[in-house]
Amino acid sequence: MTAKVLTMALASLTLISGPALAGMAHEHGVVKLDVAIEGSTLSIAIDSALDSFLGFERAPRTDAERKAAADLLTRLRGPDKGAPLFSPDAAAQCTLTKAEVDAPVLEAPKPAAAQGVHADLTASYTYTCARPGQLKSLGLGLFDVWRRLGRIDVQVAGPQGQSRQTLTRAARSIKLER
Repeated sequence: MTAKVLTMALASLTLISGPALAGMAHEHGVVKLDVAIEGSTLSIAIDSALDSFLGFERAPRTDAERKAAADLLTRLRGPDKGAPLFSPDAAAQCTLTKAEVDAPVLEAPKPAAAQGVHADLTASYTYTCARPGQLKSLGLGLFDVWRRLGRIDVQVAGPQGQSRQTLTRAARSIKLER
């Protein structure tokens, strides 16, 4: 391997952020949240262990677990009811245009081989904002809805650059501008 190729390979590794590498770890009570602003689009992606939301991370076994799983999927897929999951600045006039949730272990019976697997949940949300220049912060209602959450690790990419933030129950608003 030439020195130039090695230098390029090392440089590309430094572009991979710490949270992206940490995303490979499976932590209970922690949500990885990626926020991107491009033009009039606000995109939000969630990645977390199912345990962070439900207290288990396998196919539901009891009626209570099936109900909890169904409630979780409904809450994540449906329009915000009660405490909103995400609250973009009102002045930005953002409207949720797409919500997708992927938690296969909750959606269909799994074979016995899948038992004991640490299952994750991913979700993505797309908002269209009429006044994206007014998007200064993003409030989170995740802590209000799911008591098992202890920390949210956030990566933000937008017109003003990139940043990382760690949110807790005491600090639950994402700064979208520097």
